[in-house]
Amino acid sequence: MNNKLTILLAEDESSLGLIIKESLENRSFQVILCENGEIALETFYKNNFDALVLDIMMPKKDGFTLAQEIRKTNKEIPILFLTSKSQTQDVVNGFKMGCNDYIRKPFSMEELIVRIIALTERKIQIEKKTNFQIGDYHFNADTQLLTHPKETFTLTNREALLLELLLKNQGEVVNRETILNIVWENDDFFSGRSMDVFITRLRKKLNLDPTVQIINSRGRGYKLIG
Repeated sequence: MNNKLTILLAEDESSLGLIIKESLENRSFQVILCENGEIALETFYKNNFDALVLDIMMPKKDGFTLAQEIRKTNKEIPILFLTSKSQTQDVVNGFKMGCNDYIRKPFSMEELIVRIIALTERKIQIEKKTNFQIGDYHFNADTQLLTHPKETFTLTNREALLLELLLKNQGEVVNRETILNIVWENDDFFSGRSMDVFITRLRKKLNLDPTVQIINSRGRGYKLIG
C-alpha cells in the first residue's frame, strides 16, 4: 500500500471522475476524488499526495485558481490539468498558474497514466539531482559551476536555472512557455528575447565539446543533447 502513488483528482463531472478514479485504482494508484475546487483545496491540506490531476472548469473554485493557491505553499508537487480548452492561451495560462502538464479531453486512460508516472518520476529526479554530466562537461547546480577539462565557467543564476532545466529534460524538447515561466516567471515578448540571448550564451560555453548541443525546435522550444 505504501508504494502506491496517491493522487488528488478534482473533477466536477461525476461520471467522468468515477471512471478516472476506478481506472487509476485498477492500476494500483490511490485516488481521492473531489467534486469541486474548494473541496479539493481542503483535501490537499489534510493529506499527502504524489500528484494532482485537476479539471479546469469546476464550480466554486476553478482549476487555475486552485493550482495558483496550492503553489503558494507547495512549489514541487506535480500538477496536471484536464481541459476541454484547446486555445494556446489557455495552455499558457495553465503553465502560469503552476501546472507541469496538461491533457485535452477526450483522452485515453493510457495516456493519462503515462503522463502521471512521468511527472512523479521527474519530481523524484528533480528533488535528488544536483550534479550533471553531459559529454565532457560537469555541472553542479548548487555551486553553478560548469566544468570542462579545459575551462571552468561560473554561471549567472539565470544561466544556471536554464541549463539545469535543459539537463533535467535532456533529449526532450522543453517548450518555450515552460522555460519562460520557470526561469523568467514571465512569458512576454521581452522575456522571450532575453531567453534567446541566454541560449546563445550557453551554446558558447558548451562549444568545447561538439557533441553537446542546444537544438532549436522551431515554434516549440529547445532540446539539449550530448
